[in-house]
Amino acid sequence: MMTQSNTANGYTLITGASGFVGSALAKLLAPQRPIVCLSRQIVDFSVPSVAGEFHSLEDLSQLDAYEITSVVHLAAVTGGCSEEDGLAVNVLGTRRLIRYLLDRGCRKFVLASSIAAVGSLQSDFIPLQLPMPDEHPCLARDAYGLSKWMMEELTRYFARLTPDAEFTNLRLGAVVDDAQWTPPRTTVGAPLSIPFVQMGHVLLSDVLGAIQAVLQTPLRPGAHVYNVVAPDAASEDAVIDVLRAQFSARLDALDLSWYEQSGHEHGPLYAMDKIRNELGFVPQQSTRPYRKGILNP
Repeated sequence: MMTQSNTANGYTLITGASGFVGSALAKLLAPQRPIVCLSRQIVDFSVPSVAGEFHSLEDLSQLDAYEITSVVHLAAVTGGCSEEDGLAVNVLGTRRLIRYLLDRGCRKFVLASSIAAVGSLQSDFIPLQLPMPDEHPCLARDAYGLSKWMMEELTRYFARLTPDAEFTNLRLGAVVDDAQWTPPRTTVGAPLSIPFVQMGHVLLSDVLGAIQAVLQTPLRPGAHVYNVVAPDAASEDAVIDVLRAQFSARLDALDLSWYEQSGHEHGPLYAMDKIRNELGFVPQQSTRPYRKGILNP
């Protein structure tokens, strides 16, 4: 096990390391940098691992021996959670984690937010504009989306308190496995229950790439929010046609001209110019059925 004495640059803490994204990230980062994992169960990646909850100060105290200089916070209660759990764990629990790490000198925070922060888990959700910008406000009526937006607000608060710290919130789309996921048949004739989620998937490899881009970029103090979805919508038909079939006149107030431009017909519902310009990261993995080879053009 590596200790403080032989880790000049400190450890990167991964919370939720036993989960789908966390375990893949731990395996990816372990050869590159010293990491320590925190999850409900010990992980077997030949790296330091602590069993516990990120929102428990008693459990966090098990990390006292490690000099943690960066963190990737993935652990959370997920969509469908109760209001009590969403606020207690995702908001107040994250506050406890951030405070613990700030007080011990950590200054680089990468947090898994969600496209649900805009309100996209509601079937009748209509955004204020398309593609949705990274800072699209919260219109959520579900506890999970609200909790993720409130977590982002927490990072803005802590950025004001600690001007030399960086907080990067990644609004992740619905994360799916590169090898095992089959894109849905999203067509004009198929009604969608939560269209702005079902058309906003992202492959695991691109999520890992976005996290790496943040970790590898020199410290940029302040609070940042970036959308991370696939480079195209998970749609067989053109985005405009699918959305108009779903929402009809409710879309009339939106400017959809971007999707009418050549090459944008299947563009993402969430803008990613900012992450490309500021971090040099561009998602690579398509979620379109044709592009994935699921359908014959």
